[in-house]
This record gives sequence, C-alpha cells and structure tokens, in this order.
Amino acid sequence: METLDKFDLAILNELQSDGRLSNAELASRVGLSAAPCWRRVRALEEAGFIKGYRAEIDRHKIGLGVLAFVRLDADRNAGDVLRALEEAIRAIPEVVSCHYISGTGTFELQVVSCDLNSFSQFARDVLINLPNVKDLHTSFSLGEVKASSALPLGHLRRLDQAGRQHAVD
Repeated sequence: METLDKFDLAILNELQSDGRLSNAELASRVGLSAAPCWRRVRALEEAGFIKGYRAEIDRHKIGLGVLAFVRLDADRNAGDVLRALEEAIRAIPEVVSCHYISGTGTFELQVVSCDLNSFSQFARDVLINLPNVKDLHTSFSLGEVKASSALPLGHLRRLDQAGRQHAVD
C-alpha cells in the first residue's frame, strides 16, 4: 500500500478522532460496507500507517500535574555515546517524548511529574546523571493550549480543476 485514497484518509481521520469505533460504525461514517472497511483498516495497519491504539489519559487526573520541557545538552555528539544516552532516555517512564533538536542542545524532552519538588528530585537524581549529559535547561508548562496526538491529513488531498478535493494517488 503506497497510496491512500479518499476512503483510507477518511478511515485514518475517523480513527484518530475515536480509536474505539466499531467496524460497523466506522464503515458507516466513511461510506463503505463493513467487510471492505475492515480490510482497509487491516491494510493500513499492516502498511504501518496505523501504528497502534491506546487510551488517552488525563495526566492531571492521575496526579501528574507538572509538564516540563527539558533541553538536554550532551557533552559529546558522537555515535556510541549518543546511542547510550538514547537507550537510557527510552527507559525512563517520566520522559513521555524525546526529540533530537537543532540549534542549542541535543535533545528536547517532555517530562511529567507529580509536582515541582518531585521534578526537582528527578532532575537531580536521574536526568543530570544520564550518560554524557553536560547540562539541562528546563521550562515548565503553565497551561495547555492544545495537546493532541492527531496528525493533520489535509496535505494528502489535492484539488482537481473544478476545485473538488481528491486523495493523492
């Protein structure tokens, strides 16, 4: 599966909004019968477009009131040393996201914690002691304006001569 048609895009869009839709409801929403819809979902999964399904949990409800953005500077940006640091970061449950970044710093981490004291202890005990860490710079979220894992799909559509949208083939 290399290209996505309008049904595939509709399926992806609907599942991003509600991953718990029954196949019958999903099929109804995208304008397919149940069997072809199910086959398309399986094909999207097998092709890697759909990586998995999970519950979206409210971090505040489970006592994780602090979201910190931590810029981590590595002492050396060399292969083996960075791989060891990557492995160590992947193993830390409090790090919910990590990206290589351009500019100053090596990684940008999103870290959750119960409160500022817990985060402070975590930074001193865990983050600063990761292999090859030179420095940490932390900013804290003061409130979420938008927090969504849904990806935009509009770029996968094109307009025809009459201005109608079509999936990119």
